[in-house]
Amino acid sequence: MTYTETVEWMFQQLPMYQQVGSSAYKVDLSNIQKLVKQLEFPHHKFKTLHVAGTNGKGSVSHMLASVLQEAGYKVGLYTSPHLKDFRERIRINGEVIPELAVTEFIHINKAFFEQESLSFFEMTVGMAFQYFSTEKVDIAVIEVGLGGRLDSTNVISPEVSVITNIGYDHMNILGNTLPEIAAEKGGIIKKDTPVVIGEYQEETFPVFKELAKAKEAPLYLAEDFTGKLYSSDLKGYYQKKNIRTVSMTLEVLKDRGWELITEEAAKKGLENVIFNTGLRGRWEVLQENPKVICDTAHNKEGLVYAMKQLQEENFEQLHLVIGVVNDKDLISLFPVFPQSANYYFCRPNVPRGLDAVELQKKAAENGLFGRSYNSVSEAYEAALSLASVRDVIYVGGSTFTVAEIIQYF
Repeated sequence: MTYTETVEWMFQQLPMYQQVGSSAYKVDLSNIQKLVKQLEFPHHKFKTLHVAGTNGKGSVSHMLASVLQEAGYKVGLYTSPHLKDFRERIRINGEVIPELAVTEFIHINKAFFEQESLSFFEMTVGMAFQYFSTEKVDIAVIEVGLGGRLDSTNVISPEVSVITNIGYDHMNILGNTLPEIAAEKGGIIKKDTPVVIGEYQEETFPVFKELAKAKEAPLYLAEDFTGKLYSSDLKGYYQKKNIRTVSMTLEVLKDRGWELITEEAAKKGLENVIFNTGLRGRWEVLQENPKVICDTAHNKEGLVYAMKQLQEENFEQLHLVIGVVNDKDLISLFPVFPQSANYYFCRPNVPRGLDAVELQKKAAENGLFGRSYNSVSEAYEAALSLASVRDVIYVGGSTFTVAEIIQYF
């Protein structure tokens, strides 16, 4: 199969959470354990960092990878989902996995995947582990896909575990309360392995403290970091918390012997995250006059920061192009959005995408008014046609909405 055919097969044949939702979520780690055994345990052949959380785990993962690159290490980076190309999920020093590596991995292991009914995510995790092992990375930053305890990435034994924060997301899978969700995320805490908690939350910190105590894992709170905090090229307000989380993690790593992590590496790494890792969609300005901003914030906790920052932009009129997936808790989201904006509702082009007319109707019931459109690009073009050069257009609501606007540009 060609690369395009290979990726199409992966998307269509096997369940993918980002596409179909909770039906793709596995209730144990048996499949990934079978796969890493089949691959001769590639994840044992390099060091790792493990990053979980509701918001910020992608940014934190990319920041850590960037700093480690600046320190001179060969760094693997596994994240999800991708915005444009599947290969964005698997990088070494910012370079995506070659198409040939993708096609060969699937070709060699296809019969095993079909025999064991492996999921899209399980295959992809195995691919990342194999690629990082083959290329002999010094360390790989591994972002959790969903939750933590039962996530396919949770077979690694990291140098440090990192949990950014806890919010109400994927409640149909992870639980209906913050402590329940924290317990799932906290499943990445390993015996005798330091864990950095990115944000103190009264409801969740006791959960992490108890889990860390049971695992005899040293517990660090990012708020306790007392060193110098550097600025980043990632400009969202929420990145300030992520920088502190990264800084504490780097401090713990240095204490564990990663002596090449200097102040200069931390400074340069945080300043060059986009250049070093290719991260996109985090408060990204796509054009000026009118200013077009996209951001992947997609739950209440993330959107609170995004909307606060948006309101502080200088504009005459505000235009919001919004598309969401069908399992979002819209009742909690709508109060976050400004009522004075012009809305352009659309459906991201994935099976989980919420119908734009339904989104428009529910938004109107909550004081947010606008029109519905058949696609993200159609909604954006409508906003662009009505916006003056002094206006601001914001595109978001879902990672998939952002992915489509980035592809449009």
